[in-house]
Amino acid sequence: MIVRPATEADAEALAAIYGDAVLHGFGTFEEEPPSAADMDARRRAIAERGLPYVVAEQDGQVLGFAYAAPFRLRAAYRYTLEDSVYVAPDAAGKGVGRAMLAAVIEACEALGVRQLMAVIGDSGNSASIGLHRSLGFEQTGVGRSVGFKHGRWVDIVHMQKPLNGGDSQEPTGAGVKLSGH
Repeated sequence: MIVRPATEADAEALAAIYGDAVLHGFGTFEEEPPSAADMDARRRAIAERGLPYVVAEQDGQVLGFAYAAPFRLRAAYRYTLEDSVYVAPDAAGKGVGRAMLAAVIEACEALGVRQLMAVIGDSGNSASIGLHRSLGFEQTGVGRSVGFKHGRWVDIVHMQKPLNGGDSQEPTGAGVKLSGH
């Protein structure tokens, strides 16, 4: 398995993997699967900010994708990003998510990011919570019943990992370019 930057050629695979999560899971609160073109536009928007967007591939098949995006768009959040990880159902439990998230963390550290956030859909999502915990994230809170999907209320779990010394000192560098004031 290799982890590499996602490209336009991955759009169909991204749409298939994410579409499954939309239709059958709680990891995203979207309810309509986006098209391959929409997924590629989202990928490009992340890449144009200089942020990591990776896929795991084995024998020419994309097994999952992960990326880091702005946590919020206000300027003071410029040293904080939020990760997202999606794994194809038949690749779950095989280390795909771990390999991709580790690559995203490494890229975020290289960018000078100070905090990496995870907002995990469904407090029962033990796979994602466990993945994040295994890579040094700590749970910082739970938003109870903030989404309604597939006929039930769904929580979100907030997890956080400090990078580059976290808040132990003032940041260096400009941070991520954000559009908010």
